Amino acid sequence: MSSTTNREQPIFSTRAHVFQIDPVTKKNWIPASKHAATVSYFYDATRNVYRVISVGGTKAIINSTITPNMTFTKTSQKFGQWADSRANTVYGLGFASEQNLSQFAEKFQEVREAARLARERSQDKTELTNPALNITSQQIVPSPIISSNGPGDEKLFRSQSAEMELTTERERVKKMLSEGSVCEVQWEAEFFSLQDNNNKLVAALREANTNVEKWKKQLAGYQEEAEKLQHRVTELESQTTQEPNAEPGKDELGERLQDLEMLLKSKEEEILLLKGQKPDLMELESEREEMLQRLQEFEERNQGLEQQLQRAEQQLRDSVSERDRVQGEIGRAGEALDVKICELNDLRQGLARLLDSN
Repeated sequence: MSSTTNREQPIFSTRAHVFQIDPVTKKNWIPASKHAATVSYFYDATRNVYRVISVGGTKAIINSTITPNMTFTKTSQKFGQWADSRANTVYGLGFASEQNLSQFAEKFQEVREAARLARERSQDKTELTNPALNITSQQIVPSPIISSNGPGDEKLFRSQSAEMELTTERERVKKMLSEGSVCEVQWEAEFFSLQDNNNKLVAALREANTNVEKWKKQLAGYQEEAEKLQHRVTELESQTTQEPNAEPGKDELGERLQDLEMLLKSKEEEILLLKGQKPDLMELESEREEMLQRLQEFEERNQGLEQQLQRAEQQLRDSVSERDRVQGEIGRAGEALDVKICELNDLRQGLARLLDSN
């Protein structure tokens, strides 16, 4: 971890999804990473400072120094947030369970209390060792401001103004690039969410299709078996009517006939039960058609998002090329400015020598 040194030691770690508040709207959450990341409390024994740090990929997505005036707020059973005025942002954490959220909140309270005690001890120690700190700010004599009305100062001021304009242009280009990156991250997050929903719908649709086919096969098997039993009962009845004098096997045939009739009756009951479940199959069919329609809508929406993502990438490439062009112009302007400054210095030195010689 590049943001921590050997003097800092981790005192607590957990896993959570990291978010930051949208700097523009101050309402929406922007995911800082695609997956859950490790969030840890670190303690710097040398400076007596506590920090919350999380690294996503190669960069730190959380680097927040805990101060006594910070507050960790639970906004739901698995989500909490705190504001960091130094970083000028609000961090949000989504946990896998309510227990993980409670553990993190308790540790935040402990660390905040420890930071408060550390600040009080530091203030007491400073007051004891540095009594000169009681001097009021009115007793400090301000340093004199050196001014000059020479002929070269006006040109130098104009050069400084041009340099300030170039610096403002650089900041504007950086802001454009950062806004493009934020839009791209939002579109990617929405695209991944839609992809996840699409996969869930496809899995549910496949499961419904499997159940429908299985129930259809089972119903067909029961109907076929019932037809065979009905055919067998008809054959036995015809045999009993054709052989009225076969007294020795009459009882056996009668018992067998009763067994077959009972079996047939049970199968007919099962068939009626399955026919009673037929509306459920119709409902599953309608749900299947609805899911297919929703899946098609999600695919169309995904295509639209892909086109938006392509347009955003094109805009980002245009912004990068524009940034390179502006940087080139800034470099050329800087070189020209350096030349002008050197010329002005030479002119001032020449004027100074001329005044000395006169």
